[in-house]
Amino acid sequence: MVKKVIEGNHAVSYGIRDARAEVIAAYPITPQTHIVELLSEFCASGELKAKFIKVESEHSAMAACVGASAAGARASTATSSQGLALMHEMLHWASNARHPIVMANVNRAMGPPWNIWTDQNDSIAQRDTGWLQFYCSTNQEVYDTTLMAFKICENDKVLLPGMLVLDAFVLSHTSEVVDMPLQEEIDEFLPPYNAKYKLDLDDPRSFGGLMFPDWYYELKYKQQTSMEEALKVIEKVGKEFGDRFGRYYGLVEEYRIEDAEIILVVSATIAQTSKEAVDILRKEGMKIGLVRIRTFRPFPKEKIRKIASKIDKMIVLDRNISIGSEGAFFTETKACLYNEKDRPEIYGVIIGLGGRDVTVEDIMKIAKKGKEGKFKINEINWWGVKL
Repeated sequence: MVKKVIEGNHAVSYGIRDARAEVIAAYPITPQTHIVELLSEFCASGELKAKFIKVESEHSAMAACVGASAAGARASTATSSQGLALMHEMLHWASNARHPIVMANVNRAMGPPWNIWTDQNDSIAQRDTGWLQFYCSTNQEVYDTTLMAFKICENDKVLLPGMLVLDAFVLSHTSEVVDMPLQEEIDEFLPPYNAKYKLDLDDPRSFGGLMFPDWYYELKYKQQTSMEEALKVIEKVGKEFGDRFGRYYGLVEEYRIEDAEIILVVSATIAQTSKEAVDILRKEGMKIGLVRIRTFRPFPKEKIRKIASKIDKMIVLDRNISIGSEGAFFTETKACLYNEKDRPEIYGVIIGLGGRDVTVEDIMKIAKKGKEGKFKINEINWWGVKL
């Protein structure tokens, strides 16, 4: 095991290196640029034997990854915000063509007005493109998830692309200790990618041709069933990773929920802040716990239902807003509980957009207000608006 003090961006870079990616497509955008910069150094030094492709846009970066994956290579890239939006067409291409590309997205607010700080609107806007989405809360999880994502996405029962998501600056430019297994241990966990279907002159195939309505429908069905199958694969790979390396990951992270009456539902780095708030509130006598949603696609419906059946109230904190509706995690949580007989009261709170700081005090005040029933039930609630 090797320990390094590295920023979140470099946790991605090392994860891609140690996964032995074969093609890297690179285009810079703040706050992601450090990822591909370090990967370029790995490739230049020979530390990573990969083809490093410098492209003219993020759209081209994903197109390059699609081409590489179609040829049977393990492909990866990274982006953020407007760059992810520019990829939109090719995200559908990657998913519909069943290419297990792994990409890191550093969550950054969408402009205008120009903003380089974190919120989830960039990745949430791509939730319907057919990509798995993993939201990370620490640099260690960023590194580990990079390795696991390749193994999950390349599984024959999945064969879909995956996006690991980390908060701009809170993780991307902040250094933490990260444990990295030895390369031979990683190679045992993640063998080389052997594409079942690929471009091959000796075994010619056609990819992405015209599909008439009599079969297109079934291809969509197969994508959906593969996404559902990914729920099991994610947990299986998370357990295997834990058995090998001592860090276990599932669809959700549960924190102090055993006797909880009220639960915070959170994602990404807000979870770390919320754990501090939960600990303080516990000392004050509040029976509160926390559930962090790691995997937004596929959404862990059964996990949420099981947890919700034992509590009185849920407060969903969203660092995103679906304009005209509400926070995306709130919508998904409510939807999966719609038919449950004993569902708790559910409050949705928008917080921290555009990198607005989210403090322990904020979380504690929200929790207390929720316990007192002072939020609108099943409706959007805004926290800290200055107007």
